[in-house]
Amino acid sequence: MARVQHATLVDIRRHLHKHPELSFQEFDTAKFIAKTLKSLSIELQEGIANTGIVALIKGKNPDKATVALRADMDALPIQESNDVPYKSQNDGVMHACGHDVHTASLIGVAKLLNDLKEEFEGTIKLIFQPAEEKNPGGAIAMIKEGVLEHPTPASIMGQHVDPSIPVGKVGFVKGTMLGSSDELYITIKGKEGHAASPQHAVDPILIAAHIIVALQQLVSRNCNPVVPSVLSLCQINAGTTTNVIPEVVQIAGTFRTVDEQWREEAHRKMTDLACGVAKAMGGHCELVINQGYPCLNNDLALTQRNIEAARAFLGAAQVVDIELRMWAEDFAYYAQQIPGCFYYLGVQDSAQVINSQLHTPTFNVHEAALELGPGLMAWLALKELGVQVLIALEI
Repeated sequence: MARVQHATLVDIRRHLHKHPELSFQEFDTAKFIAKTLKSLSIELQEGIANTGIVALIKGKNPDKATVALRADMDALPIQESNDVPYKSQNDGVMHACGHDVHTASLIGVAKLLNDLKEEFEGTIKLIFQPAEEKNPGGAIAMIKEGVLEHPTPASIMGQHVDPSIPVGKVGFVKGTMLGSSDELYITIKGKEGHAASPQHAVDPILIAAHIIVALQQLVSRNCNPVVPSVLSLCQINAGTTTNVIPEVVQIAGTFRTVDEQWREEAHRKMTDLACGVAKAMGGHCELVINQGYPCLNNDLALTQRNIEAARAFLGAAQVVDIELRMWAEDFAYYAQQIPGCFYYLGVQDSAQVINSQLHTPTFNVHEAALELGPGLMAWLALKELGVQVLIALEI
């Protein structure tokens, strides 16, 4: 019988939360994970994509089949405002997206499955991935360095905390789960001049206003209504005072959709429109699109098996259907290579005292989620390896 103490996982999560590190800078995090896994005599490889780690739990007949499980490790450039004993000690860096929970949970999976390795056939590959939060992301870097080889998994699963789902429940999406994510950087150049004599200047702020409205209209009037798309321009920088028309305006934002053909078409249309508006108004525009993560498409058959397995493990009432969202995740790159299933782990307490949204300075989780997350993930992996007997997973 496999056991891992809930208190141990809470301690691990709080240690990680207290010492967050930004994307591709997870050096101490990686050292902590490696030390923990080595203490269990688990085979591992360090330094993949700089700070990534891959661990192998080999059962009997390890070459029979392989299943992969993934957790991300990086934090966000956010100043934490929670008043908790495990508050971030790294100024301006915070685990505001639950990656501390993901990592602690996968360590829990390692502990459970390591105790059960004589009870199953096959291999379970544990992927501790850096840099989910920063384009181009750690997933594509690890794939390029062979994370899905030697051995090659037949499928991969991952989980993500969700503050909208009560603790004790998990949520699944069949098919398209998350949108693509692209960064837009727009530079508009005009001609500076006195604010009282705009006829002698080319006002890039006015051009910017027209471009912003036109881009919003382009997306709303050109996209198929059944294809979700989001254009949000979130940053504008221009000018230094009240009576000088500036020379340059800079705009930044994000474009997201779930249709790759429309995504490519929208890139072209947005570029042509922004540059055309600027030229017509006497200015110049340069639009740079930093293409980010693709749509995350859950494999239908794998997801259905996971849903059925989760219902058997938790009870049908604890497994809920979730609608497509316009978040983005570089887990999508794994799902492009092999069948993948990404699902949500509820972290909201019933009193909703802990209910801040992801990517906020007050984000936190109900740590009872760590009673469920590792056991369920281990169970899903075992079911994919074809384990037919019920194995107790005690937290």
